[in-house]
Amino acid sequence: MTHRINLKKEVFSMYEKLSSMEEELKKLILDAKIEEGFFHLLKLRASQINKCAYCVRLHTKDALSCGETIERISVIPAWEETEYFSSKERACLALVEEITTISEKQVPKEVYEEAIETLTKDEIVAVEWLAIVINSWNRLAISSRYIVKE
Repeated sequence: MTHRINLKKEVFSMYEKLSSMEEELKKLILDAKIEEGFFHLLKLRASQINKCAYCVRLHTKDALSCGETIERISVIPAWEETEYFSSKERACLALVEEITTISEKQVPKEVYEEAIETLTKDEIVAVEWLAIVINSWNRLAISSRYIVKE
């Protein structure tokens, strides 16, 4: 595998800013009363879409350690086909997916309207920031080729 420049090491001040955003995001999630385990499932879903192996592994472990079940974790790629998630969780997952794939079709009106009908303002704000931050982490890990091995 080709050696990549480690952006964290090269410009640590930028990495610290992203870490600071992560800390603020955790506060938004807590204030919005989004369960910590589900917080990691949302990050996991974005990481799966982005094909970030490092973050997929990390957020699977984090979700498990927060009490998420293997059943919910394993069906995240096909969440729409299951009954494992509440209407609020489904609205969050849809919003995270659309923000993650924003270049394909923006965020469709119907997805945002469903979020407004189902989620509180605080939940929408937290989920949108979660999508922005995890997509940044994914891009950092993928472009720097964070090593994923046993």
